[in-house]
Amino acid sequence: MAYFKSLDVFSWIQNLPPTSQWKTSSMSLSLCSIINLSQPSLNLTISKNHQSQKLFFAIMADFNIPIFLWTSKIPIKPSNKTMKLIDEETISNLLVNFIQDILHYGSNKNSIFIQFPKFENISNFSDIFNLAFLTLFFLVCIYEAPSDLRYNCLNTLKEKLSSCESRKSSKLLMKLLGSNLEEQWMRSINLAITNWIVELQEIASQCRSTFRTPSPLFSYAFLTFGLWKVQLYCPLIAMDIVSANNHAADERLQFSLKYQQLEGVLQFNHKVFIKDKWVEIMVNIDNIRCDVFKLVDDTLMRERGAGACEKHFPSRISLQLTPILQHQVLSVSVGKSSENPTMEIGVEKSLEASFQPTNPYIGLNVSAGESTTMSLKPWKFEESVYGYSANLNWFLHDSMDGKEVFSSKPSKFELINPKSWFKDRYSSAYRPFTRQGGVIFAGDEYGESVCWKVDKNARGKTMEWEIKGWIWLTYLPNKYRTFYHETRRLEFREIVHLNIP
Repeated sequence: MAYFKSLDVFSWIQNLPPTSQWKTSSMSLSLCSIINLSQPSLNLTISKNHQSQKLFFAIMADFNIPIFLWTSKIPIKPSNKTMKLIDEETISNLLVNFIQDILHYGSNKNSIFIQFPKFENISNFSDIFNLAFLTLFFLVCIYEAPSDLRYNCLNTLKEKLSSCESRKSSKLLMKLLGSNLEEQWMRSINLAITNWIVELQEIASQCRSTFRTPSPLFSYAFLTFGLWKVQLYCPLIAMDIVSANNHAADERLQFSLKYQQLEGVLQFNHKVFIKDKWVEIMVNIDNIRCDVFKLVDDTLMRERGAGACEKHFPSRISLQLTPILQHQVLSVSVGKSSENPTMEIGVEKSLEASFQPTNPYIGLNVSAGESTTMSLKPWKFEESVYGYSANLNWFLHDSMDGKEVFSSKPSKFELINPKSWFKDRYSSAYRPFTRQGGVIFAGDEYGESVCWKVDKNARGKTMEWEIKGWIWLTYLPNKYRTFYHETRRLEFREIVHLNIP
């Protein structure tokens, strides 16, 4: 069992005394201590190099012969301008060092340029700094720490990173990083989490014990300029399996399916209309995007896996919008659902006959033909109401027989039939996804609004809304020869706020 003392790394660095007051050549902060006194602790250490007069930070395992697990890359010179050991510019550079090293743990090994505003222009800098270090420490534990220390610290670290305090800091850091670096950040973290879960699964199988994966879903929401936005990320390996057949996936296919990440963006436009006797709150879909992205590069997918194109695809998305306090809500109205699957039935009959007099036998050839065509819309959209909750649902259907994909169990013939719609699903002209394998539902097609009528006494107040959702991902063989198929599901919940003028 492990415990943390102080994880306010920022304050510890800020309060470091000048090197002239050090009794030894280094100073340490205990990061993770083991209750068993025979086990060493993991420390953050700052040391001075007597030759260059520079300082460096390191995460180390405090054995008799210390093991350095991570070392800072930037040169650190003691500050001569202030009474503090390290000045603000150096601390900002150290934050960049943390972030770059976190990103380098991912599949993108290219050099990454990061530029932030000045120290004094970043609000809650200490929270962002502590979160970045805590995340780096988490990845260092997964990849670098000895196994007897790793198992004792990771669960506690995971709880710390998923706390309300860390979630608030994560939103600030994501805004600071920007969308492109945010995606790389999450892929790097979820690659580490995937490796960790794979290791835990192997241990559980050896011990023949039951195992439930940790829940590393990361999501956040914010409101700005008439827009509600929810961003979410989750490694596929941590999603719950809701259905699977009895044919086990071989090792190569398992690798391809495990090392993927779900990335989702939900955007809703909202407007408030003030009437004489009530207030109308209109919410409509701006953009719903859902993608499955690989966590390792194509080379590794080819060498160890079944290829990058063997992966899950979205098969159902279900969203629920609910005002949390409902005593002032008067009614809710939803728009129409999408039309039933279009059916184009054309019957063509023909009769052909020919007589061949040169044939020694009297010959009369007759042929008749009849053809029927049917076209099915792959995605069906439905709106419904439960109390004052608005439910938005997208269902993917098999374009051959019209069955719901997420709840169907395809036959072996369908899985090997080269003409099945889910074969070559990322290159076919009739694919229900983007070429990358995701889906996009935009307001131009799903623009029907949900309208809540609210009592006029709600004016001048802030209403809380719950955005709750479920996403189903299904795997069916694309080019790989296998009978394996499965469906996984993710659930999330976020709270957004709306000011009523």
